[in-house]
Amino acid sequence: QVQLVESGGGLVQAGGSLRLSCAASGRTGSSYTMGWFRQAPGKARDLVSAISWSSTSTYYADSVKGRFTISRDNAKNTVYLQMNSLKPEDTAVYYCAAKSDPYVYTMGYDYWGQGTQVTVSS
Repeated sequence: QVQLVESGGGLVQAGGSLRLSCAASGRTGSSYTMGWFRQAPGKARDLVSAISWSSTSTYYADSVKGRFTISRDNAKNTVYLQMNSLKPEDTAVYYCAAKSDPYVYTMGYDYWGQGTQVTVSS
């Protein structure tokens, strides 16, 4: 089992920045691909970004390319999502997730955090 805890959400004005963190605990010795998802009210949960264990592969949704950056520190069992130039449409609950396969473009996540709210005001 892997436990994931997100932090760093909050209220920010359009154009501002936030950095989300996801701390993993439990069976962190395995090589997990990590992803960030988001879900706005009344919408599906979508994959925003993902990163492989070695950080050699990353994925970004078209809507966040050039604005968001995913990174990880395996020594700290932590994944980050740096979000710049935030827009009101980025408002959502952001979830961290982990899976054991190495593919950043696919789904199949096994472990989920409880989410952190990001609100971008116009």
